[in-house]
Amino acid sequence: MPQSPTSKWAAILTATLVLSGCSGPWNDPNPPVDSEDVTYFGSFITRPKHLDPVRSYSSEEKLFIDQIYEPPLQYHFLKRPYELEPATAASMPTLELLDENLNPVSEDSQDDVAFSLITIRLKPGTMYQPHPALAEDDQGKPVYLFNSAEESEQYKQLSDFPATGTRELKADDYIYQIKRMADPVNKSPLLGLMTDYIVGMKDFGAWAKENRQEEAWLDLRAHPMEGLTRVDDYTFSIRIEGIYPQFQYWLAMPFFAPVPWEADRFYHNPGFPDRNLTLDWNPIGTGAFMMTVNSPNREIVLERNPNFRQELYPSDGSVDDQKKGYLADAGKPLPFIDKAIFRYEKAATSMWSKFTQGYYDRSGDGDPNINTATFDQAFTVGPGGLELTPELETRNIIVDEEIRPSLFYTGFNMVDPVVGGYTEDKRKLRQAISIVYNDQEYIDIFRNGIGQVAQGPIPPGLYGYAEGEAATNAYIFDWDPATKTPKRKSIEYARQLLAEAGYPNGRHHETGKPLILYMDTTSADSSPRADWIKKQLDRIGVQLEFRTTDYPRFKEKMRQGNTQMFGWGWLADYPDPENFLFLLDSRQGLVKCQCAGSNSTNYDNPDFDRLYDKVKTLANGPERLAAINQMVAIVQKDSPWIWGFNNKEYYLSNQWVYNTKRHGISQGTLKYVRVDPALREQKQKEWNQPIVWPLMASIGLLFLLVVPGIRAYRRRQKLTIDAS
Repeated sequence: MPQSPTSKWAAILTATLVLSGCSGPWNDPNPPVDSEDVTYFGSFITRPKHLDPVRSYSSEEKLFIDQIYEPPLQYHFLKRPYELEPATAASMPTLELLDENLNPVSEDSQDDVAFSLITIRLKPGTMYQPHPALAEDDQGKPVYLFNSAEESEQYKQLSDFPATGTRELKADDYIYQIKRMADPVNKSPLLGLMTDYIVGMKDFGAWAKENRQEEAWLDLRAHPMEGLTRVDDYTFSIRIEGIYPQFQYWLAMPFFAPVPWEADRFYHNPGFPDRNLTLDWNPIGTGAFMMTVNSPNREIVLERNPNFRQELYPSDGSVDDQKKGYLADAGKPLPFIDKAIFRYEKAATSMWSKFTQGYYDRSGDGDPNINTATFDQAFTVGPGGLELTPELETRNIIVDEEIRPSLFYTGFNMVDPVVGGYTEDKRKLRQAISIVYNDQEYIDIFRNGIGQVAQGPIPPGLYGYAEGEAATNAYIFDWDPATKTPKRKSIEYARQLLAEAGYPNGRHHETGKPLILYMDTTSADSSPRADWIKKQLDRIGVQLEFRTTDYPRFKEKMRQGNTQMFGWGWLADYPDPENFLFLLDSRQGLVKCQCAGSNSTNYDNPDFDRLYDKVKTLANGPERLAAINQMVAIVQKDSPWIWGFNNKEYYLSNQWVYNTKRHGISQGTLKYVRVDPALREQKQKEWNQPIVWPLMASIGLLFLLVVPGIRAYRRRQKLTIDAS
């Protein structure tokens, strides 16, 4: 039977209502996933540049490579203070002290120590992820080796290779990676530091440079490095200069993660680099996850490594860990999820919106993502401090906080003729500027009050950090006994220091010319932050101008020492004060060493260097603490930095995410995360109910307008037919 127009419109309305009630959310940005897999949905806002563990040195990249690569050691997920534990190592490394003739030295005779021998024993049975680099034919030879780019042109990405293989992790793989660190072609940011420690690294680098032929593969197995010894398939040793207790922390970083020689050879196939078939784009590891999609303009996908060895969720933690449910999965095999899909977001506001809709499991992965754009939507300031907004409170949002060992400061270039130098007048100039640069005000205005004004180079949570009157930087603050807090010295005192520095009222005492300083930056000088900084210095008559360049040019100016003032920051690589004190070691100065040093201010004080050499060889104790206190006093007086602030970070997770505790050093925590997909789906539907009444109203209005017209038209047609 033919339908009338009225019946058709009624059918459309009914279908629309039915679909809106039974289908999933209309606005879900995530791709469909296999219902059999437990999938984690995350996000990233900064695209990774390097995924080769020997090159990568940014927190954005560690979000991914920390899940894929495994150095010998890792950090215990729950314990605070941070504690190392074996990862691929069977136990913690052993240490033997040696004299110049490589004979053992007792710990009581440390003056005779010339070397430290660190021996690492690996767990048998650790396997690499499936990878075409490890695919072999019946004769045990690599399947994918090509003589020309034309031979391999059909392979555009790793998924194009039909065959994959795996093999067991061996001691040789760690040795090969350390040699890759020494090879200058790989541009490892750790090369300068490790050359000073690992015996023979400098000579090996010279050999590699001399024997490399353009872009051809150089087999690093062909030449020994003096400080590396293969004991057996599962054991190797590293010999380093002198005593360096902090070396163990480097053994928990991706720089020391294994890379099989087969992968290095595979990625040097002709034509591969032109198609991004490189280790920098396609990692290969033994970790809990492997990267199966690397499309950084859209998404990055990690999937469970089917060859991952058995590792269990930790069974020991604090009382607080127990209360927060972090020990509910104790003893269970890792990882808990099968796939992690990280979507690229260009703006924090978009990332935040999708988190609150339930489409991202956590508010941020590489970063906490609670910034000025989203803070007011997440928190209110109540009597007890920060509290979740009522909306998030009703959604049972989980809040985790972590004081990451960090320091954000403004540096003075110590080789600059105006703000640099070590005479008393130069110190007073820097101290005067540090006084008027009110870091607490900066924290309140630009960081929503989250942060703590720093008094020196060592952040909270590390050995040597001090609190109270004894820790107060007496050059910038006075101790207030009433409030028992440091109080910034007055503007009048800052003006006095400026005059004693030779600039009364901000003008040179001889020429009368105004003092104009320059802040080098990569951001626009018209920003509210820039305007605030200018006003701070203007209070003592100092003019500030911004010199804005792109990041590559800014880095070049830093290396050449052509800056004057600049903003900088440091997140701890490992939880030891030496990791912050070395930022002021003169041998790491960018200009002095002409390398990728960490001393961005080019600070150079022989007394500080002497104490630094002492501190980095001592175990924690009274002697080390006394030396640290002396170092802090020296740099407080010299004032190479406006000391800035230490950061405290907040992370939010949706209620279906478990084991959400963050780690201030390592990002290799995805394997501990558990999600409840059913609860996530339920909440996504609740929170994203489509609003269909405007559509229904529009259709109804259209119905009221169109149907009478159709009826009138049909009547006219009928009259025409009858008349004929």
